[in-house]
Amino acid sequence: MARLTEITDPNDARLSPFIGIRDRHAAGGDGFLCEGMILVERLLDSDLEVSSLLIAQGKLERLRSRLDERDVEVLIAPQEVLNATVGFNIHRGVIAAARRRPTVLAADLLAGSRRVAVLEGINDHENLGAIFRSAHALGMDGILLDASSGDPYYRRAVRVSMGATFSLPFARADESQNLLELVHLAGFVSIALTPDSRATSIDEFEAADLERAALLLGAEGDGLRSETLAAATVRVTVPIAAGVDSLNVGHAAAIAFHRLGLV
Repeated sequence: MARLTEITDPNDARLSPFIGIRDRHAAGGDGFLCEGMILVERLLDSDLEVSSLLIAQGKLERLRSRLDERDVEVLIAPQEVLNATVGFNIHRGVIAAARRRPTVLAADLLAGSRRVAVLEGINDHENLGAIFRSAHALGMDGILLDASSGDPYYRRAVRVSMGATFSLPFARADESQNLLELVHLAGFVSIALTPDSRATSIDEFEAADLERAALLLGAEGDGLRSETLAAATVRVTVPIAAGVDSLNVGHAAAIAFHRLGLV
């Protein structure tokens, strides 16, 4: 059962997880923040631990049935207190502090998957969130990130993912691990997505019969490293109109997920 508390003082110590969130993204080293009614609903529907909730007066009723199932501290405050606490006009009216899921080892993620996305240097959090959202919607079993990719629990990544971060398994390889070696040892065919027109058109690539497939995605601009492209099983490209150099990585990933996915 949720514990409801009225807060009127923006200096109340119980507001500390939510102070100045524009300048940080974690509610402690193992925590993260999630804002907006739809995302908080999805968070409460997940199995993640929610430690506290800050909500504007008048917004509680929509969440009440979900909160009845949760042991969580709910701080109810006037809108002006929310704004003063978080540091901007939080018009969505609700923000939650939650615990990250326990770390998943890269080998364990791969062992339990047939279709994975492998991210190399994806450090733009909007692109990261978009990739998670489409991967979740289009049949990917999980996401493997390299050490230089961004944090899926970053506040903007969570928001753009529309909560896919809460449901889609993911793991991060450390700097000592070679992504392609991990993928190949686990029995995956590695498919490098590239804007290079000399690569195989994704329209001509047959993926349905592959027992295990890993889609390799590189950062916006730089793309995959040359060593990764050279070591991949196959390179594929999404055909685009003449005179256009490339697609946004999030958009290209969604097209490729649809081709590779289980839906």
